[in-house]
Amino acid sequence: MLESMDENKFLKIAMRWLANAGLFLLEFIKIAVLAGVTIAFVRYFLFKPFYVKGASMEPNFFDHEYLIIDEITYRFQEPKRGDVIVFKYPENPKEYFLKRIVGLPGERIKITGGQVIVYNDIYPEGTTFEETYLPKNLITEGEKIVILGSDQYFVMGDNRPNSYDSRRFGPVDHSLIVGRAWFRGWPLNRVQFFSTPDLSF
Repeated sequence: MLESMDENKFLKIAMRWLANAGLFLLEFIKIAVLAGVTIAFVRYFLFKPFYVKGASMEPNFFDHEYLIIDEITYRFQEPKRGDVIVFKYPENPKEYFLKRIVGLPGERIKITGGQVIVYNDIYPEGTTFEETYLPKNLITEGEKIVILGSDQYFVMGDNRPNSYDSRRFGPVDHSLIVGRAWFRGWPLNRVQFFSTPDLSF
């Protein structure tokens, strides 16, 4: 009789342990699924990681730097002059480029004599602006005139002599813009949040 009671007690303990283990496993799965959904939502709709490739944005962005791209801001406001953006390459949307916005929709952009001249409603005769993010005495090579459509942007790399940009492949449609550079997470000695530069323009 005593032996039988011990077996029953053991079975009850074992069943209780299995039930608790099952509840723990169920909670773990729920948390894992919720975390996965949250990460996926953030990853695909809000912020996206991006690795810099090449030297076209030096000295402000170097090869293999790790950036976080803000994908939500441009759903509520238009891109601004001076923003560094990630966009799909117009001639092959499977490729992604990192460049800086220089010309806005509806403007006429003229590159001549090493300068960028912007024509718009405020400056119908054209004006230049100081690109404070560029090294001093850097010239913008090329001779080009582009009239931007109502949803087009003129983009260039900060490393003007070594950048494949709108001077070659033309304007970038708004629909191709993925987002703006928001945060540099690597290397650690260059960790930085980004904002639109004050161009006084």
